[in-house]
Amino acid sequence: MRRDDVEFDADRGVKLHGWLLSPAGSGTYPAITMAHGYAGVKEHGLEPFARAFAEAGFVVLVHDHRSFGASDGEPRQDVDPWQQIGDWRRAISFLESRPEVDAQRIGLWGTSYAGGHAIVLGATDRRLRCVVAQVPTISGYEQGLRRIPPDAVAALEEAFAEDERAQARGEPPRYQAIVSADPAVPAAYRAPDAIDFYRQPVPDGIWENTVTVRSTRSARMYEPGAWIGRVSPTPLLMVVALNDTIALTELALAGYERALEPKRLEVIPGGHFDPYLSSFTQSSRAALQWFSEHLA
Repeated sequence: MRRDDVEFDADRGVKLHGWLLSPAGSGTYPAITMAHGYAGVKEHGLEPFARAFAEAGFVVLVHDHRSFGASDGEPRQDVDPWQQIGDWRRAISFLESRPEVDAQRIGLWGTSYAGGHAIVLGATDRRLRCVVAQVPTISGYEQGLRRIPPDAVAALEEAFAEDERAQARGEPPRYQAIVSADPAVPAAYRAPDAIDFYRQPVPDGIWENTVTVRSTRSARMYEPGAWIGRVSPTPLLMVVALNDTIALTELALAGYERALEPKRLEVIPGGHFDPYLSSFTQSSRAALQWFSEHLA
């Protein structure tokens, strides 16, 4: 197996950067395209999954979303779900163009926020032969109702409005932290497991603890679960954590019930970040079995 740094064109002159992991040997192989969730980079725990897939005989592309990590894009640290989905289609096209890839056998793996992208792409891009949505976002609106205290909503909406007014004056987008335990610091996540995950050691200059305020507005508007009934006939595997307080277990299970066959549910113990950590063996094995079944 080898890992190469690669780049490919998105739109507007933006280049996306990532890793291409390839099995040893010649010939063509089935392929898997992967990306991270909200404000994450590929160094946040994706390489173990990619290596497991490549060692099993798949070509694996892992890219950083636009404006994050090694990829181009301005403003930096800006999460636009529909832009990320559009860029991911270019990643699929890039894989199709590779001589070592069987273009008729491409699957997609997305996690957390990008697990929601996996659902949308599974429903709208029939080049994909199967998809895996790990601890996926199902409803930004419902997540917001459960995760944002009612007495904090007015201040959040005012922050959105002030950011919009500032951009109308020609100012750059405003920023907040991705994670912080300090209640005085505006942040997307405050849970200890989220703080530990995002602040895990990564190479210097790869990740920073900031994200645009408007990214939070976009997240609250994002409803990938609306597409879940349209993924079929593309096979869908959902990996759901039993104690997920980020993407919320109840929303994921309800979304799975709305999905049509062929589908499979893998339930793991723990919270949102355990598929990368204590339950990695179970989550990666379930995905590998799914890809082996539908891309073999």
